[in-house]
Amino acid sequence: MPEGDILRRAARSLDQALVGSPLVRAELRWPSAAGVDLVGRTVLRTVPYGKHLFTRFDDGRTLHTHLRMEGSWRISRTGAPTARAAGPYVRAVLATASWTAVGHRLGMLDIVPTGDERTLIAHLGPDVLADDFPTVGLREALRRWAERGTTPVAEVLLDQTVSAGIGTLYAAESLWARRLWPWTPAAEVDAATVLMTARHLMARSVASRTPTATGDSGLSAFVHDRKGKPCLRCGTPIVRGTARRPPMERPIFYCPRCQPERAR
Repeated sequence: MPEGDILRRAARSLDQALVGSPLVRAELRWPSAAGVDLVGRTVLRTVPYGKHLFTRFDDGRTLHTHLRMEGSWRISRTGAPTARAAGPYVRAVLATASWTAVGHRLGMLDIVPTGDERTLIAHLGPDVLADDFPTVGLREALRRWAERGTTPVAEVLLDQTVSAGIGTLYAAESLWARRLWPWTPAAEVDAATVLMTARHLMARSVASRTPTATGDSGLSAFVHDRKGKPCLRCGTPIVRGTARRPPMERPIFYCPRCQPERAR
């Protein structure tokens, strides 16, 4: 699933393509929004929050999208073959005279009054990439973290109601960076250090200037998706474990030597 850094890069690409010019084409191929007419409207900006995107229009409405596991926004020159958006998995098309944004395999899509955006994400924790996360957001995330008690640290990192935006990639990489066994009880971990490590790694990806609306994180993974390959710190083969219970289980990669199980 795309994580918070990818959503911020997607928002940046959508802004570069759409902001300031009226839409000449707008199609929402989603049952609850199929009759919505956005032609002539102008995109003001796209705001990311965790793994959600809010594209705001000049008439006080917002298009809310979530990429889920396979979704993406792809930008093409209007008139190019890829801008036709004829595929069966296209869920949204927003086009100006110059650029076309096509939403493929989107997992959520809503049209709401801009003032109601918060109702869609009220259950989430602070966005780990928000400007105020090191101050206001971190305090709230630590409060929520403390409520998780002995829950494994990997599972708390993946819990979007604690902090929004971290997925399996940054959970694994942050724990490797801090030499933490993924199933260490959350109460035994320096939560602020782990969360700020995740933020730092994700911010590096956001800073990438790759002109794409989704795609690779830009992070050179040390453990994520490297099962059986040597740890880049000690050479021990990377192991794949599982966090959370079915049907919400997620893979977590780690180095058994750099991140040994703590004595209980």
